[in-house]
Amino acid sequence: MSDPNSDLNAFLEPGMLVTHPAQPDWGLGQVQSNIRGKITVNFREAGKVVIDGSRVLLMPATET
Repeated sequence: MSDPNSDLNAFLEPGMLVTHPAQPDWGLGQVQSNIRGKITVNFREAGKVVIDGSRVLLMPATET
């Protein structure tokens, strides 16, 4: 049986804008890739970060 949390971020695709709910100081991020639950995001203030999609639900965002 698969982890029910593993698909929380399955909808994220390269180019989408997101924020990390626990790290608001990272600013807006652009998804670079989403492969097997590992999401690479380039955040304005934190740079490139690899997120474990089974542990963190990234929030869709819009350019402000």
